[in-house]
Amino acid sequence: MTAGFPDNPYNAHAWIIGEPVVGPGTWIGAFTIIDASGGLEIGEGCDISSGVHIYTHSSARRCVSGRRFPEVERRPVKIGDRVFIGANAVINMGVTIGDESVVGAGAVVTRDVAPRTIVGGVPARQIGLVDLDEPGDPKFV
Repeated sequence: MTAGFPDNPYNAHAWIIGEPVVGPGTWIGAFTIIDASGGLEIGEGCDISSGVHIYTHSSARRCVSGRRFPEVERRPVKIGDRVFIGANAVINMGVTIGDESVVGAGAVVTRDVAPRTIVGGVPARQIGLVDLDEPGDPKFV
């Protein structure tokens, strides 16, 4: 155990709860929060930058209802292959991010992201596309 974080095979300075399925070659940066309590798949070759939060649960309805809504809601998150998630982005429960997409730093992703799409902002919106027509020379358009 390092810095009070539970041991995990990805980064000694990341907090990971549950059992995420993480593809080979994926890198997870320091100071990330990875919540797999509702189910989480992260594809191969992804970069999850420092400070990213991925949530598969929400207690908002339980809280504001004074616990009349007794459940903590949980929905899985699926992140495709070769996805880049910028520093301090937040991925909310129930979201699917398609292969070869880019999530900009600080974005809050509340809806699905199509493959090869660039999103940014709060809430995250499409701001571009990933063009892989030239092998080895990806472009952001």
